[in-house]
Amino acid sequence: MTAHLVDGPQATRVERDSLGSLDVPVDAYYGIHAARAVANFPISGVTLSAYPHFVSALAAVKEAAALANCELGLLDSRRSSAIVAACGEIRSGALHEHFVVDVIQGGAGTSTNMNANEVIANRASELLGGNRGDYDLVDPLEHVNRSQSTNDVYPTAIKVALQMHISDLHETLLGLASAFGTKAEEFASVLKMGRTQLQDAVPMTLGQEFGTYAVMVAEDAERLREAARLVSEVNLGGTAIGTGLNSHPGYAPLVCAKLNEITGLELSTAPDLIEATQDVGAFVQVSGVLKRTALKLSKICNDLRLLSSGPRSGLNEINLPAIQSGSSIMPGKVNPVIPEVVNQVAFEVVGNDVTISMAAEAGQLQLNAFEPIIAHSLFQSLTHLRAACQTLVDRCITGISANEARLHDSVINSIGVITALNPYIGYAASARVAKAALQSGRTIPDLVVEEGLLTAEQVTVLLMPESLVRPREMVSLGAATGIDQGKGAH
Repeated sequence: MTAHLVDGPQATRVERDSLGSLDVPVDAYYGIHAARAVANFPISGVTLSAYPHFVSALAAVKEAAALANCELGLLDSRRSSAIVAACGEIRSGALHEHFVVDVIQGGAGTSTNMNANEVIANRASELLGGNRGDYDLVDPLEHVNRSQSTNDVYPTAIKVALQMHISDLHETLLGLASAFGTKAEEFASVLKMGRTQLQDAVPMTLGQEFGTYAVMVAEDAERLREAARLVSEVNLGGTAIGTGLNSHPGYAPLVCAKLNEITGLELSTAPDLIEATQDVGAFVQVSGVLKRTALKLSKICNDLRLLSSGPRSGLNEINLPAIQSGSSIMPGKVNPVIPEVVNQVAFEVVGNDVTISMAAEAGQLQLNAFEPIIAHSLFQSLTHLRAACQTLVDRCITGISANEARLHDSVINSIGVITALNPYIGYAASARVAKAALQSGRTIPDLVVEEGLLTAEQVTVLLMPESLVRPREMVSLGAATGIDQGKGAH
């Protein structure tokens, strides 16, 4: 390809490929292949540059290839050094704005690969004293893409980028778990009623409730770390379909070793490159873990919205931080906007999982042509989940407070506390007292004492917070209070 400058309102250069010629902006680092893709795929408006980890991953793969090719005598050291330098700049954040192709594209990622090849070639040519568009010094295909195919470069770059994204989300999930854990400690002594099926169940502490959320989130962080290991096996060196055509016999293990040195990751070459080139099962597995995480986060946010509902006509057990006005018509209204936005991200992740599932199923023979939508969906889920979790910490969890008086009253007036007395007065008596309390509006302790089932002292002991929220020894408790399990007061 040879470039010729054209004067006009916007200076351009003419580049040529097998389809003909095309004007490319003179200052663009991308070339004709990327320019054609920009025209062909005006789909989402989201360009490769929206995912910096992915752009950096592409540069890391190209850098590893240049180093391996040079070591194997397939690329001269001058060109290799220029390519490596250009890739280093991209990995440091430079030139990302020249990755202009839409992330959703036909061609199984070829446009993405060529966008990277052209940006790297043009920058490497500049470093060698040439001009953008003059590919005699460094050619996108002959030099930058040597020993490679889109079909091994693209999925490998996705996996490298996923390692980065997963690491980011893992760290954020641990931070969210820690925030819930801090609240669990703060609310450790705050007694409340637990609920099953939205009905009063038995007492617990608000600290136990928030501690559960900490455990749930921490578990998902661990599942995510496990999923990262599933995308550490790459098909780099397999070229077009995994047979390694046009690559050196020693290229695959060498380029993987170089990529590990560059990224600090522990990637490995797949034992069967043909299988690895067509199979996207690891992406499906990662998406499944993200869906699990999203669903559990959404459940937690549903709880937060319910527990804070009111303030007068709802549960009103906790207060979420008031961060913005909630209505254009109802003065003073404040809505649980942060849990709501996390809910919506969760819905998006579930939808992305469906997309990834369909794309994985649609693969045919030796290649899955739909990896672009898989990549976009995974990167979007990871990016938005991380932002949602951080927002939940910063704008919601750390500012939650408890309505302790309301919680105390809910326990005292609850029918559910009869469950704690059931082992001592029997199920039938407990059911009778519960029904009477519900009909009369009186409290369980008053009715139990009034009927002579237990003394006031015994009820007080049995309904102590420390007795209500953890397992207890019936024998020692009976000895201390004069209560025999199942027999009632003496």
